[in-house]
Amino acid sequence: MSDNKKSELEKRVTQHLGRIYKDVLNQNDINQMSENFLSHVVESQKYLPKHITEEGESWSEKTIVLITYADTLQDQKNLPINSIHKFLNEYCDDIFEIVHILPFFPSSSDKGFSVKDYYSIYHQFGQWNDILKISKDFGVMADIVINHGSSKGQWFKNFLKGEGKGSDYFLNFDEPFDISKVVRPRTTDLLNPVKTHDGTKYVWCTFSEDQVDYNFSNPAVLYEFIQIIIFYLTKGITVFRFDAVAFIWKKIGTSCINLDKTHEIVRLFRTLLTYLCPKAILVTETNTPARENVSYFGNANEAHWIYNFSLPPIIIYSILAEDSSYMEKLTMSMPPSQLGTSYLNFIASHDGIGLRPAETFLTKDEVSKFIDLMEKNGGKISYRSNNTDTPEPYEINITLFDAMRESFKKDVTHQFQRFMCIHTIMLSLEGVPALYVHSLFGTQNDYDLYERTDHNRSLNRGSIQLSEISLSDQSNTQTLIFCELKKLIHIRKKQPAFHPNAVQFTLHLGSSLYGIWRQSLDKKQSIFCITNLTSKKTKFSLLDLNLIGFDRWWDMISEVEIDDTTKDMELKPYQTIWLTNS
Repeated sequence: MSDNKKSELEKRVTQHLGRIYKDVLNQNDINQMSENFLSHVVESQKYLPKHITEEGESWSEKTIVLITYADTLQDQKNLPINSIHKFLNEYCDDIFEIVHILPFFPSSSDKGFSVKDYYSIYHQFGQWNDILKISKDFGVMADIVINHGSSKGQWFKNFLKGEGKGSDYFLNFDEPFDISKVVRPRTTDLLNPVKTHDGTKYVWCTFSEDQVDYNFSNPAVLYEFIQIIIFYLTKGITVFRFDAVAFIWKKIGTSCINLDKTHEIVRLFRTLLTYLCPKAILVTETNTPARENVSYFGNANEAHWIYNFSLPPIIIYSILAEDSSYMEKLTMSMPPSQLGTSYLNFIASHDGIGLRPAETFLTKDEVSKFIDLMEKNGGKISYRSNNTDTPEPYEINITLFDAMRESFKKDVTHQFQRFMCIHTIMLSLEGVPALYVHSLFGTQNDYDLYERTDHNRSLNRGSIQLSEISLSDQSNTQTLIFCELKKLIHIRKKQPAFHPNAVQFTLHLGSSLYGIWRQSLDKKQSIFCITNLTSKKTKFSLLDLNLIGFDRWWDMISEVEIDDTTKDMELKPYQTIWLTNS
């Protein structure tokens, strides 16, 4: 690191720490803390694998993310993490650039999100060397479960006995108090009594009694997570998903979500990652209304990527209602991401279809209608506390394929077409696309797993046996979905106008059609993405697109050339066209 870079890093780190701890520490202590952080960061650089420090663009139109649990893909001959590597190499080496492996650490609950030891891999999943091997072929995205830790972990055990590492990491109080202003996505008790060496303490649990929140007002907690991130970099991990980061800073008497110091901590991590590994990517997981969510871009100095949480409920509702006005409202409300930042687009994940992000776009009656249909299609509803006697629906738990089973108009004949349609739209949008592994095959609800666990989210968290993946039968729905998605992704990867930061403009073509215009960063390529959101054939006039007449235009999906830019075009039910001039 050059002297100039080191000096700038020191100034930035000191500024971040001053803003975070000005009410806790004096300036001398802040300066000393900054010096300690800086020396650790500089020293750590020499331990990073060479392949993650190479120069290169962090993302492009070729960047597609696969989301999977460590043990979703199973093979009798391999431990689960090696099974992921095998699956990627055999089926997806030309599809995905990055794989997000959900928490693979020793854990006591919540499918890995109650971490007992951040420095270990659960022995039944694999070893750190397995992660390092994957990182040489694909980018690896891992979770920083930063808000809370397991009540069964050693750190919490040390808290209970009052000595050892972690004994001062957890947020606790001597007695309960008014928590009515706190916003959180659960209905369980927030303050839970535990017996410690120093008598009964009430520990803060945003999510569950087994997930105890850390106390970031203690600088030691912040320093610990800096060490964790550096450790993961040494194992080849370059994309960091900051789980539930919106809740990490608490101020009694407030909502305790999205507070200013939370944003400052994110900025600090961004600064450190930039200097440690310039192509590393920080992703904030903030399942909140759209306006709060986009605030994590900051001034292009916080998250590199933010999850587009509004997309899943709105794109699903739009296609089931056969009405483009909801998607139009969504994409028109999304501020363009600055270079150096991007939306992370997804329509299915390990969690459910979040309803809080839909609050901006759907009325309460529409949400109620949505819930009724999803339950009819086989889903379950999870609730959150709103400090009243009537909890609010928080998310819909259902596989994406089953969500497409029946529309609001009682149509049950186009499930496959609806499923493919929303993926085609997602692949068109500004941002980096992420696909949940179950979406590759149109998995249906796993009721057996739900019965065993009694957890709604289990419906969409079943396992996939590699030996049962068969892509030779072209009449099989699983095969059709995988091959069609692969075809669309191959097309996308070759289009500069599909760069995550390429211009996006929402078109207005009537309620039956959803359209956007994308333009490459060098302005040489345009793509008009037009989708029929209905179960009926629909016509539109190419004149409404104002195509430049002397360009050669053709649909990349159907490979049909447009010979007359003034004619009407007819789209089949749920058909999308990608019209390009290049």
